[in-house]
Amino acid sequence: MAKKKEEPAKPAVTQLIFQAPSLPTPKIERAPKKKAEPKPERKERVKKESPKEKTKPQKAPAKEEDGSTRVEAKRIRRRDSRDTGRRRSTVTQSEFLARRESVDRKLIVREDEGRFQIGVLEDGLLVEHYVTQSQSVSIIGNVYLGKVQNVLPSMEAAFVDIGRGRNAVLYSGEVDWEAAETGNQPRRIELALKSGDQVLVQVTKDPVGQKGARLTSQISLPGRFLVYVPAGNMSGISRKLPEGERARLKQILKGALPEEAGVIVRTAAEGATEEQLKLDIERLQMQWEEITRQAEKGKAPIQLHSEPELLVKIIRDVFNEDFQQLIVSGKNANEIIRNYLTNVAPDLMERLVEHTSKEDIFDHFRIGDQIVKALDRKVYLPSGGSLVIDRTEAMTVVDVNTGKFIGSGGNLEETVTKNNLEAAEEIVRQLRLRDIGGIIVIDFIDMIQSSNQEAVRRRLLECLSRDRTKNQVSEITSLGLVQMTRKKIGVGLLETYSETCECCGGRGLVIHDEPRFKAAEQPEGKKGKKKEDKQAVKKVVTGEQADALKSVVNKIASAASSEPSKEPEGKTEMLNAVLESLPEPADKPARKPRRASSIIQKVKGKK
Repeated sequence: MAKKKEEPAKPAVTQLIFQAPSLPTPKIERAPKKKAEPKPERKERVKKESPKEKTKPQKAPAKEEDGSTRVEAKRIRRRDSRDTGRRRSTVTQSEFLARRESVDRKLIVREDEGRFQIGVLEDGLLVEHYVTQSQSVSIIGNVYLGKVQNVLPSMEAAFVDIGRGRNAVLYSGEVDWEAAETGNQPRRIELALKSGDQVLVQVTKDPVGQKGARLTSQISLPGRFLVYVPAGNMSGISRKLPEGERARLKQILKGALPEEAGVIVRTAAEGATEEQLKLDIERLQMQWEEITRQAEKGKAPIQLHSEPELLVKIIRDVFNEDFQQLIVSGKNANEIIRNYLTNVAPDLMERLVEHTSKEDIFDHFRIGDQIVKALDRKVYLPSGGSLVIDRTEAMTVVDVNTGKFIGSGGNLEETVTKNNLEAAEEIVRQLRLRDIGGIIVIDFIDMIQSSNQEAVRRRLLECLSRDRTKNQVSEITSLGLVQMTRKKIGVGLLETYSETCECCGGRGLVIHDEPRFKAAEQPEGKKGKKKEDKQAVKKVVTGEQADALKSVVNKIASAASSEPSKEPEGKTEMLNAVLESLPEPADKPARKPRRASSIIQKVKGKK
């Protein structure tokens, strides 16, 4: 009976199973809800697209800036740099005096065969070097009335003929837009200049290689204490001066400065009187009036104003109260400098010293040796570390190594920090001496503590404060690199004392048609022994010498059998004949002497 009761129970279970699909009615209701969910998503998508449509008309401000994007980028960068400059702390009077008194500066001038060489010494070390010849004269600062030859809108530049052979380049960022008279039109160089137009320009960079000179239409005339800007409406004062001196100079400029022009007060104006500043402004105003008068009458291309020779320019820009002495070797150089100081800076005449000794002035201050070391790729630090300076087309890379420097106690972090601090001072000296410009990347040894990194960067900035050339240092990157820029003006030290190799084209490598495999390196001792063995075994005997040797041996044999009493004489004669027939060993090639500078060669010749 129980089995019969169990049989009807099975269909009941099956019924429940078949009814199961109809039970979850709420699932059927949820399905349309899921289908309805994408509808609001579509609405959201429509809403997301609407801001895109709204952003399209937002490009209208770009239409307002139809001018050069490079000009706009430079304007923003200058504005940011001005903001950072305002936040920068000013130099106090004590810091200014400490910076001046801590360094013993001397200016050395040597005249040799119509060439002037100028060296700046700080504590006996050469930090700057200048060379000028009568044949190659710098044109930086010269003012020309040029003729526009071609305008390239895509390059945002114009090529101008200034009568110097190769056309010079005027970029849109250097155009004086206030004088261009473009009206309400955007600042585009093709709207400001056209082929055949005459334009008043000034040279900012000498032509280098295949590149022409760089020009600007924003004229500025440098003087002893200030720089006169004819089209400028604002005046500025060097930040290297203390705050009290800046305030005094501002007060003087209010009454002495003309309304239609601006000035930039130089560091040399520290301590200058109101009369000296007024005389400097009047003299520069007369120069500008002469330039404008010639521009109205002249026909392009023509030179309107030329800067004085490099000797006078360096004395004007570099020599000031910070220098203890100006030592001059040469009658012509002494006369030029004496005349300039008498007319412009009579208060510095007492610091002029004439070198009358027979000894060369560069040898006396060891300037020639320092120039030779500055031409090397590797620079050794006094503590044992070293710097490796490599110059490429894009940038200059400086690598700092500890070398033999092991520190004196402490830990690795202290040793590395001391080496980096010493390297920072030497790097600035090498940048000034070699006149390296452009992008510079310095790879200091890795430091863990951020305080040590900031100390090294602070030391670098402190040393760069003595550099007259404009520079900018960025923060230390995550890789421990310091990136900086330094304005490149003239030709560097390496280019002055070198020429491109004709064999390798300046690459330092000789390319072969077939692969070259280097032999495995061996210890020096084994190499020396092998060389000695090869030289001892190496003999060259020709066929004629072999026949002669055979005949000599036959003669020895016949003489020994026939005349035993005369053996000693015959043997000695025959042995001499054998020795004479043998070839003499080749001499070792003499080592090629290392190339030195022309200065050192002249000195050795005199000695």
